[in-house]
Amino acid sequence: MITKEQVKAAQEKWGLGVVKIGALRNKRLECESYASEFLDLLYGFEKGPVLFKPTKCAVEQFRPSKAEAISYFIAGEDRKCAEDKGFAINPWTKVRFENAGIIIDGDRAIAMGNYFFTDLNDNEAKVEYTFGYKLFNGLVKIDLHHSSFPYSI
Repeated sequence: MITKEQVKAAQEKWGLGVVKIGALRNKRLECESYASEFLDLLYGFEKGPVLFKPTKCAVEQFRPSKAEAISYFIAGEDRKCAEDKGFAINPWTKVRFENAGIIIDGDRAIAMGNYFFTDLNDNEAKVEYTFGYKLFNGLVKIDLHHSSFPYSI
């Protein structure tokens, strides 16, 4: 059974991974390699469908493949989606999660809340998220990723 502690640990790994991707932005080959490892570690693309809807996408809103997720995170000349700018190479200095709630259901969990991204000038961007997690042989993998900016009038 998946636990809230495992979900929170996965969230911390995710935030640290996004920060590391940004730190590697000027070392392109290392950045590409790490981004691929990051997705393999935290997302379940190799286990089955991943419902991935990142924040800054308007044309190609849904990214069901690892290649499309990498394109979103680091962009590059060979990016799969033309609109991508490389969200994770911003760079960010910190990511923190504030869970509104976590639902545990056997080997699955869903977490929803806000996460906050801090940039080099100490500005914080608030983003809403829903992540689904599944336990595979003791490893927690994301199989649902939806994030969006808060609604504003």
